Amino acid sequence: MKVAVIGAGWAGCAAAVEATRRGHAVTLFEASRTPGGRARRVEAMLGGQPLVLDNGQHILIGAYTETLRLMTDLGVDTEAALLRLPLTLQFPDGSGLKLPASRHLPAPLDAFAGILSARGWRWADKLALLRVATGWQFKGFQCASHASVADLCRGLTAHVMTQLIEPLCVSALNTPAERASGQVFLRVLRDALFAETGGSNLLLPRVDLSALLPDAALAWLAARDQSVQRGLRVQGLRRTGGQWQLRVQANAPAAGVQELFDRVVLACPPAEAARLVESADSGGVDAWLQQARALQYEALTTVYAHAPEARLGQPMLALPATAGAPAQFAFDRGQLGGPAGLLAFVISASQGDGAALTAQVLTQAAVQLGLQLQAVQTIVEKRATFACTPGLQRPGGVVAAGLLACGDYTAGPYPATLEGAVRSGLAAARALASSVPGHQSLSKT
Repeated sequence: MKVAVIGAGWAGCAAAVEATRRGHAVTLFEASRTPGGRARRVEAMLGGQPLVLDNGQHILIGAYTETLRLMTDLGVDTEAALLRLPLTLQFPDGSGLKLPASRHLPAPLDAFAGILSARGWRWADKLALLRVATGWQFKGFQCASHASVADLCRGLTAHVMTQLIEPLCVSALNTPAERASGQVFLRVLRDALFAETGGSNLLLPRVDLSALLPDAALAWLAARDQSVQRGLRVQGLRRTGGQWQLRVQANAPAAGVQELFDRVVLACPPAEAARLVESADSGGVDAWLQQARALQYEALTTVYAHAPEARLGQPMLALPATAGAPAQFAFDRGQLGGPAGLLAFVISASQGDGAALTAQVLTQAAVQLGLQLQAVQTIVEKRATFACTPGLQRPGGVVAAGLLACGDYTAGPYPATLEGAVRSGLAAARALASSVPGHQSLSKT
C-alpha cells in the first residue's frame, strides 16, 4: 500500500520504518527541517561558537526495550550513544537512592538493595518504602483508576516522598504526584524496577536527540528509496473513494504530494492531528476528536547555563525543588559529550515564563551547587506532554477507515515518554492492513 506518515517525531519515524519493513511504499512528511518532534536538536551559540543543544533534556531507561531495539536495527551504536548508569536519584549532599552498579543482581533485588543502602534515610523511611512497595507487587501493580500517585503512597514518610517518589513521578509522568495517575505510575515502576535486570538503568544521551534515532531513521528510509519530505506542512486531508489525498502548502514541491494514499498515519501532536482529522470531514470521528481535544498539557522547561569551571559530581543530580528553586534535576553536559562547564537544569511540570524561571534556576545553582553560572538558552515546551491524570481517556490509534494516529498521547499503558511514542508508531504500522472503524485503540503492551 501507499502510506503517508505525517510527522517525523519518534512515533512517526518508528511508524515509517515498520511500514517499510512490511513492504509498504512510505512518504514521510515533516513540517520542520529537523526531525525528532519534541525530542530534537536545537542550534545555539556559546562564546561565539556554534553549539548543539536539545529542545529538552530527555533520558531513557533500560526498560525502553522497543526504543533500544529500533535504534540497534537502524545502526545506532547504543553503547556509544548512551551512557548507562544504575538508577541514581542522589542530591548534592550525597543523600538519596542509588541502585547497585552490577547488572547481574536480578530485579527487584537490586531495588531492595538500593533502598536498604540509601544515604540519609532513616530505617523508618526504608521500612515504610519496602512495606508499601511489597503491597504494590502483591496487588499486581494495579490500583483504582481514580487513584493518584499521592493516594498510592499513603504510608510513606515525607522524606521518601521528597527524595524518591516526587522526583520519579515528575521525571516519568511530567505531572505532580498529587494529580498524576497512580495506575500509569505503577506500570512504569513495574517495568523499570520489577520486570527485568537492568530495566531501571539510566541511559543518558551522549549525542543530540535527533542523532539518537530520527536521523538514523530518515537515512534508513532514504537508503530504501522511501520518500522523505522535510519542511513541508500538510494543510488538510480529503477522502477520495477508499483513499486519501493530502493538501500541502502552496510552495511545496510537486513530486509525491498530490498522490492518493491508501493509508494515512497522523504522527503529529494531538492538536495538529485533530485539525487534520476535522479537515477530512469524515464521519464517525467525533469521539476521537472529543478525546484528543480534551487532553490537558504540562510544560517542561530546560535552562542551559555555563561556567568554565562548572562540573557536577556525577552526570545527573537530583535537586531539592521548591517554588523558588524549581529545577528538579541538573545534568552535566560536559560529561555527556558536550562542552565542559555546560549544565542543563530541568523543570518538569513547569509554570511561569522563561525569563523568571531562568533567574530562579541561576539562584538555585548558586545556593545548592555553589556555582555562578551564565544563562546560555532557556527552552520552554508549553505542551511538552499531556497531563497524565487518573482515569484519563486517551484517543485511540484508529481514527477512521484507513486513517490512524500514533504518538505518546494515544491510548496505552505508558506516559508521554520516548518509549510510548515508539511503541505507538510500531503499533500503527502493524495495524495498517486491518485499520477499520470501531477499533479505537492499538495495543502497545
